[in-house]
Amino acid sequence: MARLGPFEPQPLLSVAVSGGADSLALTILADGWVRARGGSVIGLIVDHGLRAASAAEARLTAQRLAGRGIATRVLTLTDLQRGPALAERARQARYHTLVVACAELGALHLLLGHHAGDQAETVAQRALRGSASAGLAGMACVVERPTVRVLRPLLAASPAALRGLLCAAGIDWVEDPSNRDRLALRSRLRAGLARHDNAAAAIAAIGAAASVAARARAAEEESVAIALATGVTLRPEGFVVLPAARLPVAVLRSLIQMVSGAAYPPSPDAVDALAASPAAATLAGVRLLPAGRLGPGLLLAREEAAMAAPVPAVSGARWDGRFRLADAAGVPAGATLGALGDEAAQFRARDGLPTAVLRTLPVLRADGMLVAVPHLLYPDAAACAQVRVIFAPPRPACGAPFLGSNPALAA
Repeated sequence: MARLGPFEPQPLLSVAVSGGADSLALTILADGWVRARGGSVIGLIVDHGLRAASAAEARLTAQRLAGRGIATRVLTLTDLQRGPALAERARQARYHTLVVACAELGALHLLLGHHAGDQAETVAQRALRGSASAGLAGMACVVERPTVRVLRPLLAASPAALRGLLCAAGIDWVEDPSNRDRLALRSRLRAGLARHDNAAAAIAAIGAAASVAARARAAEEESVAIALATGVTLRPEGFVVLPAARLPVAVLRSLIQMVSGAAYPPSPDAVDALAASPAAATLAGVRLLPAGRLGPGLLLAREEAAMAAPVPAVSGARWDGRFRLADAAGVPAGATLGALGDEAAQFRARDGLPTAVLRTLPVLRADGMLVAVPHLLYPDAAACAQVRVIFAPPRPACGAPFLGSNPALAA
């Protein structure tokens, strides 16, 4: 934990608990660590609601932790339905629910129980899918999110050691049958590693390779950060002005991710030629075009045809993966948040922004009428002060989630 800090005095740690051995062991370890510092831990037990026994298992897990004086909260997912991409949809729903719960609790740290075996499976999975070097770095031990730090303290721990800890403490755990589903690639990889003549050595070797790749990823992320800070202008209206010169591939990928609002950047192969010779183009939901009166460089703007449909204008609403409505106090009931579109014509002469940007600006409408264009202070500054719309795209990344610029965290 020390190398994952710093931590505030008397920290509050939240732990994602499935009821399985790994997350239970992490909760026990985290409880011991934080009590010694005058803090506390809360176990967030996620019930996906996909199996008949899941609710009872969640209650049992809560009882087991309560017996050790550990507070818990059961988070039940109600919208998951069986069907295609269930594992990915469940993962996204789980993380969203966990992050929301952390914000409600005021917890700045969310601990996940991934261990050395999970890391080996992740790296093998990404290798089979043709991931680039950043993906082969595996899961990061620290991921900074807007409201919480996601920490994986056990990436170097073996699953056998974690089960040994629970057995020594006389604590039982839940075995999720889906972990043995041979239709899932991860389950097949886990079984394959278990059959290896020296599974522990194989897992350790994959982990060591991931650490080398993670250090390279950290160095690349640092170089991207420097390039973004020194050569790029990021505007709150959701566009970028960049020099008309050769760009590092990682920099252009990060910028495309930000402007498009995508969860991940495009593949290196997709942007390689464009980074080497920047020119007018449309790629991965963005447009690259001359900056015109904004300067001698190039403009990276959202592709209008790729934008999302309007969404209900309620506090916290996100539109197009890029903009968040921070305050809806002055928004009429039933209003929506969407793109300015054709109504950009009435603002073209007064604000100095290119039409390509104007048409993609977030606006509020009610009953088909334009209520506010916050970035243009329309109808006036006072009205827009009550409907704050913030450019808040996903954090730019070179590939896998950010590790941060500290190479020590890659070890």
